[in-house]
Amino acid sequence: MRVHTGDKPYRCHVCNKAFSESGNLHSHLRVHTGDKPYRCHVCNKAFSESGNLNSHMRVHTGDKPYKCSLCNQSFSHSSALQLHKRHIHSNRRPHQCPYCGKLFKTNIELKRHVRIHTGVKPYSCRHCSDRFTQHNQLKTHLLKSHNEGTWLTCHICQKKFSHSGSLKTHLLRHKGVKPYVCSDCPKRFYTAAERISHHSVHSDFKQFCCGKCGKDFKRKECVKRHFKRCTDELYF
Repeated sequence: MRVHTGDKPYRCHVCNKAFSESGNLHSHLRVHTGDKPYRCHVCNKAFSESGNLNSHMRVHTGDKPYKCSLCNQSFSHSSALQLHKRHIHSNRRPHQCPYCGKLFKTNIELKRHVRIHTGVKPYSCRHCSDRFTQHNQLKTHLLKSHNEGTWLTCHICQKKFSHSGSLKTHLLRHKGVKPYVCSDCPKRFYTAAERISHHSVHSDFKQFCCGKCGKDFKRKECVKRHFKRCTDELYF
């Protein structure tokens, strides 16, 4: 009945948060006490709730029970599936660039895009003066220039990668698996990014713009080539 009444009689004496069941309160109290009774038998990592341990075990088992009904890609957590649907399959673009008016699906995409206009590079190397617009760029720099971090190696061809996502995509190419299908034609792709890039063929939408002159482009590689020429022209 508390589901219907909203009654939450069990209240935390530390932060005053209320719960409808005593078991939920007991689990919550571990946040304050630091008690983590649930321990992974593989890597010994400890958790305050059994549900968190069960989710963590998928890291070791590789189990991905949450499957996208639109592209059949699987995920280990429901939150990852929901994020995938919003990011890949939704056409809503509620976040607008204040400089050029471009629309984006997520606030993270907008923040990355705005750096084109502002030139902000928030990620700095602690070994040298180099700065980067994205964290992944900094991670790659640390590996290549300062030998900091761990390379990920393909067990088939021994090619090395700085990011796990890049290695996963590379392995799909070895297997010949193309899980992403265009919604407007039968063409298939290895990654969601490749499918999104291809989809510009079917649309007039131009989501990429030059940070120097504001010219619009459908594809990222096109704006990159243009941006270099546009920048060079400033010095002639």
